Amino acid sequence: MTLPIQTVVPEVKAALAQHPLVVLQAPPGAGKSTALPLDLLHEEWLAGQSIIMLQPRRVAARAVAARLAEGLGEAVGETVGSRVRFESRVSDRTRLEVVTEGILTRRLQRDPELSGVGLVILDEFHERSLNADLALALLREVQGALRDDLRVLVMSATLDPDLPARLGAPLVESAGRAYPVDVRYLPTDPTGRVEDAVVAAVRRALDTDEGDILAFLPGVREIRGAAAQLAGVDAAVLPLYGDLPLAEQRRALMPDPGGRRKVVLATSIAETSLTIQGVRVVVDGGQSRRQQFDPATGLTRMVTGRVTQDAATQRAGRAGRTAPGVCYRLWSERTQALLPAAQPPELLMADLAPLTLELAGWGTTDPADLPWLDAPPPTRIDTARTLLRSLDALDDAGRITPAGTRLLDFPTHPRLAHLLSEADDAALAADVAALLEERDPLPPGSGADLSERVDALRGWRAGGRTRGEVAVLERVERLSKQWRRLLKVQPDNAPPDPYALGELLALAYPERVALARESVAGLHKGRFLLAGGQGAALPEGDALAGARALAVAHLNMTGAEGRIFLAAPLNPAWLAARATWQDAVRWDARTGTLLAQQELRLGALALDTRPLREVPADLKVKAIADAVRAEGLHLLTFSPAASAFRARVQSLREWRGEEWPDLSDAALLATLEDWLGSGLERVRTRDDLARLDLLPALQSLLPWNLTRELDELAPTHLSVPSGSRVRLEYRPGEAPILAVKLQELFGLADTPTVNGGRTPVLLHLLSPAGRPVQVTQDLRSFWNSSYFEVRKDLRGRYPKHPWPDDPWTHEPTRWTKRRAEK
Repeated sequence: MTLPIQTVVPEVKAALAQHPLVVLQAPPGAGKSTALPLDLLHEEWLAGQSIIMLQPRRVAARAVAARLAEGLGEAVGETVGSRVRFESRVSDRTRLEVVTEGILTRRLQRDPELSGVGLVILDEFHERSLNADLALALLREVQGALRDDLRVLVMSATLDPDLPARLGAPLVESAGRAYPVDVRYLPTDPTGRVEDAVVAAVRRALDTDEGDILAFLPGVREIRGAAAQLAGVDAAVLPLYGDLPLAEQRRALMPDPGGRRKVVLATSIAETSLTIQGVRVVVDGGQSRRQQFDPATGLTRMVTGRVTQDAATQRAGRAGRTAPGVCYRLWSERTQALLPAAQPPELLMADLAPLTLELAGWGTTDPADLPWLDAPPPTRIDTARTLLRSLDALDDAGRITPAGTRLLDFPTHPRLAHLLSEADDAALAADVAALLEERDPLPPGSGADLSERVDALRGWRAGGRTRGEVAVLERVERLSKQWRRLLKVQPDNAPPDPYALGELLALAYPERVALARESVAGLHKGRFLLAGGQGAALPEGDALAGARALAVAHLNMTGAEGRIFLAAPLNPAWLAARATWQDAVRWDARTGTLLAQQELRLGALALDTRPLREVPADLKVKAIADAVRAEGLHLLTFSPAASAFRARVQSLREWRGEEWPDLSDAALLATLEDWLGSGLERVRTRDDLARLDLLPALQSLLPWNLTRELDELAPTHLSVPSGSRVRLEYRPGEAPILAVKLQELFGLADTPTVNGGRTPVLLHLLSPAGRPVQVTQDLRSFWNSSYFEVRKDLRGRYPKHPWPDDPWTHEPTRWTKRRAEK
């Protein structure tokens, strides 16, 4: 049978012969994963070297390798091999390896030149997994620095149309062999559980449609719920998800041996690469589950959300692989238009600790040095470095340490790698690491104590009583066995020391060691403060609620106080042995006083205190400055003279530029230690702050050469025709105000100015009683017009004062007519 991809194989070969990087777009069913790699094995430019093809998921990697090997009439491990975590099926004959993405990164770290490899294929690249983006960046650097003969082929069913241009690579496009799919929507979006809606649609499809059914659900819990509801239907109901044993995965992918119809209940792993034979109907629940990292808490949690448009298209296409099919979308057609087009690249959303450690192992301390499609966000890199430093994996400069290099030998997150590499009890570490990676084997409501999970695993493994879900315990044991093999230890089924469990968790989650908060008469029991500064609480009545200290593994930080789901007790002496005495000087906003003491501290946890007799001046100044920044400049008292000085300098800064210092609130708060530091050394209370004389400190900010200019350009007073010296009121951003009695300006034609004659003042002309009667910056115009209207009103109200017909010639005065005559 001819596959659509074969029509473009010559074009792909020619492009790879001429270019180091090529992009191939081919729709599902074209054969890009299961046929094209075999056609490339004997190309002249490959020169007998091997091909590595990356698949984003283990299920797909195994299935694709099996299909490729079948095409050669061989078993996996001969010409075609596969490598996934803890499983390698290759031999000396293998020339085409199908691997998951982390495997390639490991190989690059050990052999940057990829000796013996001539082509790397990145399949299903549209998913933009973190490892795929990292692999592409490393491969492009290898091509540029070490291997100009290394080829890279980027393949996917759907691609960003700008990708070829962004990579500077030619694009080869293949037609598909998809049959028409009748897409059916619901009239309105359903309510309730997604598994209930999926089950109803599956039952309908079994009655009305032909062929096997592939139903998409967000996770294992929903798959199991749907499978339980479908028990008894006239079909083989089979789950399909990443952690399923290999034999059960094969059952889902292959036709039923008894010829029955199949209903495959799958997670999003079935969207791409996998071909499930016989599928004519797709039921799309419209949800997917993915990891979401919160840099504010340093936690990653699984979130369930709407499927994206590109994923929905991929899912629907599964129904048209071999014949016309049907896709039931369990949402309305109106909602379809509102779905996001695609998920953002995982690199922009994920926990970057594994990537940051990989980069350090590669010798890159600045991620910007690599040729990324989308560079990792610097803030997330900073968060990752903080964690890795706490695991002793990086030094202060971001370079990898010997301990960090050891962590790269463990195919898992650096947290668990640190637990496995540093544990005193390796057998217990293997069990704990496996339990942390797998789903909880105990039913909901079992409490947060990790020791109960270890007891359940070890009891089941020893063949004794079984507590917990056997299928989950089997997966945990398979994983623990892999870790024990790597650590070269035998299993241990003895009851674990709870404190030893806490110490293991602390190796993986150092920022989640926690101390109990104070409780009154048992109230608020079970509330803890984490070393990272967050608060967290156990469920009410949990057996660990009375612990003095905990090491926390799993928690949810969705609220103001997180909820602890998995933890182990920790010996407070263990914390104290790793804590250090630190001088703690802080401002107590409640009492308005400075507190000074020494604290035995581990992160945010204060384990003990003692008086601090000699308070370092720098700590005192910083504490008070931080308090002023937190509460505001109102903690300081600006005298009228200090306020006037600030206003004059700020006005000149606006008029004449940045040679004049910035005395705004923001600038003064930012530089408190510089201009007020010596004064803050004498402060112990809020009253001390209020008594500080700020004027000398502010004056010290004015360069000596500007002091005389200040008085010349922004004088505090102006002389007026009556002989009075009148104070000016400066307001930055506005003209200075000169409030003066109208009669003192008789005969003055032009408005007074400051700023070397450039800035007219704003005259507030006052009545004899000192009340404003006119505001102007054009005194000449006032005498010629508005004065006569004002005169009519004021002459009757103040008859003892002069109100001449001609203000230009009358003598200016601040007195009444009688006193002026004397």
